[in-house]
Amino acid sequence: QVQLVESGGGSVQAGESLKLSCVASEHIFSTCGMGWYRQAPGKERELVSSIRFGAIIYADSVKGRFTISRDNAKNTLYLQMNSLKTEDTAVYYCAACYSDDAPRVWGQGIQVTVSS
Repeated sequence: QVQLVESGGGSVQAGESLKLSCVASEHIFSTCGMGWYRQAPGKERELVSSIRFGAIIYADSVKGRFTISRDNAKNTLYLQMNSLKTEDTAVYYCAACYSDDAPRVWGQGIQVTVSS
């Protein structure tokens, strides 16, 4: 059963914007903290941003450029990415339901490619 479905990725030029969406099951959306992670080629997966217990955090590398938000009516988590840089190129994952500070449910991932 697919519980998190991402969309909105693609290829853009540096300086442009993309908005990622993650549709979650109603159960997950109403009970779990959620976040966005990314994994660039040859690098470990890293936290981009999360919303847990009403608190929002961002990786230093995306502060001021990315915005995470939730639409409760649509069971959807968003990541608005502005002023994209080539170093933002990665597979982005939606994740949810934290235990010991690690999410237990993952989406399939979606590619974001930023070219100069």
